[in-house]
Amino acid sequence: MPFRQFAPATALGRTGQGIVMLSYVTIGANDIARSERFYTAVLVPLGYEKAEQKDAVIYALRDSPDGFNGPGVIYVVKPFDGREATVGNGSMLAFRVDTHAELHRLHRAGVEAGGSDEGAPGYRAIYSDNFYVGYLRDPVGNKLAIFCTAISRAG
Repeated sequence: MPFRQFAPATALGRTGQGIVMLSYVTIGANDIARSERFYTAVLVPLGYEKAEQKDAVIYALRDSPDGFNGPGVIYVVKPFDGREATVGNGSMLAFRVDTHAELHRLHRAGVEAGGSDEGAPGYRAIYSDNFYVGYLRDPVGNKLAIFCTAISRAG
């Protein structure tokens, strides 16, 4: 199924703070050091800065207007309820990159940093002619996509 076209940002709902958008994501981890190795290998090359707290690693975009509140902040933490972190079946984080080469580098870095390959980089015609994506699983099993739409398979 091809991607749907969405309304431009100016047509989206607003609050007193601006456009309503996702601010941060929390990812459960059982071994913070192991998950930190994986996420550092994938996120730092994308422009995220890493900060460490007790039992947490936080990745924020350098230009994030509200610091650790986002938008785009990723918290890697032990679950607050004290139980083991488990995979969210059907959930996935997706990160856009500018080139296929960058996608290949990040996919390889994620696997080398303790993640697992969930789908080698390549075109996925089910989405569109220019959707080039690679899939990874973090050490807990959470799914990530790294994608590029800059080059059409036909072009």
